[in-house]
Amino acid sequence: MICDVLIIKDGMPLFVRSITSSINTFTQGDNLIMVSGFFSALNSFSDSFDDLGTISELKLSNNELKLSFLKDKSIPNLIYLATYDENSKGVNVQRTLRKIARSFLMKFNINKIINWNGRRDAFDSFEPIIDQYIQEEKEEQDGKFKERVVTLIKNVEDKLNEESDLLALKRERKRLDHLPDYCYQIPIFTCRTNINPKNYLTGDVSHKVFYRIDGKKSIDEITQELNLKHDQVYNICKNLIKLGFVNLS
Repeated sequence: MICDVLIIKDGMPLFVRSITSSINTFTQGDNLIMVSGFFSALNSFSDSFDDLGTISELKLSNNELKLSFLKDKSIPNLIYLATYDENSKGVNVQRTLRKIARSFLMKFNINKIINWNGRRDAFDSFEPIIDQYIQEEKEEQDGKFKERVVTLIKNVEDKLNEESDLLALKRERKRLDHLPDYCYQIPIFTCRTNINPKNYLTGDVSHKVFYRIDGKKSIDEITQELNLKHDQVYNICKNLIKLGFVNLS
C-alpha cells in the first residue's frame, strides 16, 4: 500500500499527503525539509550522468518502506515521490505516480507551480485526487490478492475432486472384478506399531504384510503392492487379529 505522497519543487516539499496514521520519519517536522532536499539532490546527481539514468526506486536498510520517484520533465526540479510497503509493487506505484503527475498539471496552472511561493496549503485541494488514486491502487492490490486466493482454493478443490474420483473409480473397478468382500476390508492396528513382527510372525511374507498395514490400505491394495494372493494376505491378517494386533474395518 502507498503510505505517503510528496511533491517536491526545488528541494522543498510543495505538497505532502500522509495516508497512514502511523508515524513516518519521512514526513515528520524538520525531517520533511531534509528529506525533500536529499531526494532532490539525489535526482540532480543522477541527471549529471547520462549513463546512470533517472532514479525510480530506493530502499533504506533500516526502514520497511520503499520509495518510488517520478521526475516531471515539463517543469524543472519537480519530483513526485511515494513511500509504500511490501504489499505494493514498484511498477504499480510508478503507474499511480504518473496518474498523479498528469492530474496535478491539469488541475493547477503551470505558472502557479513554477512561481510557487513556498506555501504548501496552496495545493491542499489536490488531496481528494490523491486519495482517489491511493484507493484505486489499494483496491487493485486487494483484488489481485483475492484472485490468487480463489485460484489457489479452486486448484486445491480440483485436486481433491480428482483424487476422490480416481479413488471411487478404482474401488468400483475392483468391485467389478467380483473379489470376495474381505478384499475391501482395511486392517487397522489396535496396538502400538513399534512392535517387532519377527517375534510373533514367521516368514518374510508375513513381515512384509505387517509393514504394509497403515490403516488406509485394504487387503486388496496390500495384495497388489506385494504381488500376493488375496487369501494369503487375509489369513495373515486373521493371525494378527488373533494376536490382538489389528482389526478389520
